[in-house]
Amino acid sequence: MKQRVFSGARPTGRQHIGNYLGAIQNYVNLQEEYDCIYCIVDVHALTSLEETDRLQENIHEMMLDWLAAGLDPQKSILFVQSHVPEVMELHTLLSMVTPLGWLLRVPTFKEKARMQPQNVNYGLVGYPVLMTADIVLYKGEIVPVGEDQLPHLELAREIARRFNSIFGPTFPEPQSKLTSFPLVVGLNGTQKMGKTYDNYIELAATPEETLKLVMTAVTDPARRYRSDPGHPEVCNVFSLHHFFNPDRVDGIADECRSAGIGCVDCKQLLAQGINSELAALRERRAALAARPQYVTEVLSDGACRAQAIARDTLAEVKEKMGLVRRSV
Repeated sequence: MKQRVFSGARPTGRQHIGNYLGAIQNYVNLQEEYDCIYCIVDVHALTSLEETDRLQENIHEMMLDWLAAGLDPQKSILFVQSHVPEVMELHTLLSMVTPLGWLLRVPTFKEKARMQPQNVNYGLVGYPVLMTADIVLYKGEIVPVGEDQLPHLELAREIARRFNSIFGPTFPEPQSKLTSFPLVVGLNGTQKMGKTYDNYIELAATPEETLKLVMTAVTDPARRYRSDPGHPEVCNVFSLHHFFNPDRVDGIADECRSAGIGCVDCKQLLAQGINSELAALRERRAALAARPQYVTEVLSDGACRAQAIARDTLAEVKEKMGLVRRSV
């Protein structure tokens, strides 16, 4: 029997190439080996109360990108977190066994509190408990994470372990599956690619939009003239060639170092590589976007399948906690 993978992502709308390289491709590959459940965690998004008016649009656009990239509703369960309300009930029950001190020590809570001092809400503190509920509600055994996310998963393991020690074996302790999430630096050459810094390229961008955006990217800061030899090892544009022009990387590096090509040439080659790599994805996305009801159907079916698992888990939890009579 296949092990079960669970992963969730906040509804950020249209996905960019950083999302694609860092997570989506991995989600697609895991489908072949595991029983996968992928969730758009809309309730988590409420901790910042940003763009709630666009939440439904963001969910729809994000799922379009996931489906176009190869997530298959026949192989994986794809759904929206709040469409299975049992997760909120389990969150409340798990909060009864989670020491407050554990939550106040979480580095991301302190960071978020600094970022939004005007809105340090209860949901922000309890975020790890809801995250744990997301995973254990579906008896998730494997959670794909990067090394920077290991502390969050360890807290989920501790909460599951504490529940099991009090009420008896109930949840598997979710194990990490370390994945190589490449850090994709944005077009400004400094921060990680993301909407916060407006330094990204959407998967759904047109070839023309892609070229225009790539041409704004920061390259080798030491190369001032076309005749200057380049230093590809410090150039963010060159780093992206590894993903979008893998067969040409060595040649591009040699040409750059010898000033055989300039930064404009390098950017044009990158835009060509991105457009070539994403052409089929964009075609699939356009076809899916022409059938808006399809995304609704996928999410509805996914929620039904997820809820069947959730109800069984919650019934077991409530029985063990004494909230319902034990079955004979």
